[in-house]
Amino acid sequence: EWAQPHRPTSGGPLRRTELHVFDINSGQRVRIDTGPGDQYTYVAGWRRDGSELMVLRMSRDFKRLDLLTADPATGATRVVLTDTQKTFLWGNFFNYRGWRKQSGLFTMLEDGRRFIWMSERGGWSHLYLYDFDGKLLRRLTSGSWPVKRLVTVEEKAGWVYFTAHGDRQRPYDTHLYRAGLEHEAFEQLTSEPGRHAPVFSPSREFFLDSHSSLDRPPAVDLRRVDGTLLQTLTRADIAGLKTLRWAPPEEFTAKAADGSTDLYGVIHKPFDFDPKRKYPVLEFIYAGPQTTHVPRTFDGSSFALTQLGFIVVMLDARGTPERGKEFQDVVYGNLGRHEIPDHVAALKQIAKRRPYMDMTRVGVIGHSYGGYFTTRAMLLAPDLYRVGVASASAVEVYGHSSRVEPYLGLPSEDPDAYEYASNVRLAGNLEGKLLIIHGTADINAPFSQTMKMADALIRANKPFDLLVLPGVSHFPAGEAERYWAEAVRRYLQEHLKP
Repeated sequence: EWAQPHRPTSGGPLRRTELHVFDINSGQRVRIDTGPGDQYTYVAGWRRDGSELMVLRMSRDFKRLDLLTADPATGATRVVLTDTQKTFLWGNFFNYRGWRKQSGLFTMLEDGRRFIWMSERGGWSHLYLYDFDGKLLRRLTSGSWPVKRLVTVEEKAGWVYFTAHGDRQRPYDTHLYRAGLEHEAFEQLTSEPGRHAPVFSPSREFFLDSHSSLDRPPAVDLRRVDGTLLQTLTRADIAGLKTLRWAPPEEFTAKAADGSTDLYGVIHKPFDFDPKRKYPVLEFIYAGPQTTHVPRTFDGSSFALTQLGFIVVMLDARGTPERGKEFQDVVYGNLGRHEIPDHVAALKQIAKRRPYMDMTRVGVIGHSYGGYFTTRAMLLAPDLYRVGVASASAVEVYGHSSRVEPYLGLPSEDPDAYEYASNVRLAGNLEGKLLIIHGTADINAPFSQTMKMADALIRANKPFDLLVLPGVSHFPAGEAERYWAEAVRRYLQEHLKP
């Protein structure tokens, strides 16, 4: 996906995918009928007896997802199940890196007659048991929390194992749970705060639980399938980190710009942090609607820019995933509208309780989507953000990537939303120091995007700085990466003066 030379653009033609079944003995080829129109299709596997091919078909507007079965002999298909949303289904993972990124969306059972389907139809991603006639047999999970991934199914014992964000007090923690396949039962199998990544044994009698949190080093436990701890196999030794005066980032909660929604983030501090000093504040932003940004597991490293004397803040605001449909649907038709107000509101709140944060020296940096929102922060909140470094960014979404279509629809359907999301129209708002960095060989965010922004800033008579990396792609590497990092350091030190 990252190396595609001709990526579909918003409102432009999509690549047409054809599915064919080949008979390896006769060489006969049969084309699968996936229907007309723009769509995304992915092979989801074969029925256990090989009688039918399973295909997932997502409409271009991401409002309809069909599970199809195809006859390999004729290519004829039938719709087994349809999921719909008024906004969008599952964000853009279908045209981002493939449907397998959302593991457990569709899981066939070994009996060959049933499957488990993950759906956000009730506002939260949950698991449902169906047969291949499309009949709902049971709802397996429920509650005001999202299932994240289906891990495994033990049909003989009648359990479905999955990870979820089930702790409402710590909504980004990931725990392992199990629910009854054919009986009412629900159990949480892990308890330590943080994120758990279970790996089951082939017998499904045991699992390895790899887990950590921001302040708790990684450990691996051996547990029985019911969660009983048998042995801690390994736990990272961080004594060496402590001698270097390492400290984990500080977690915080703040209200969104609506005054009621809780947002979660972290604050990175220098190793020699002194609460009596005043530090410039640097926000490391991403804010893309397809993923979260804030770290949730133990790293052990330090955000490099903190060691130059910065307080570095990271935040996941409204419009991002893993908090349910209502939280993410804020972005629908509103890309670029609520993100910066949320970040501004959170920064101002946490600074009130932390006098060491110098709010007269606030900068923002970001890459890709983060570059787009870095520029937008400088243009929408120039009274707060005084310095920005935007790299590999788009500046307007019309004619850019089709990945924005789940959130904005087609440009012909809602041109005002596309116009509002453009940074070009805001060029006259620039007041602070802005450095734009872009590689000329970038196909994710084409270099032409930066040229549009440069042209708009010139027309608005706004000074800015530009670093062009010849022949460099979306992710600088080698000498280009080192040059890029040094340029960022110099710019921030010069203008924020830590």
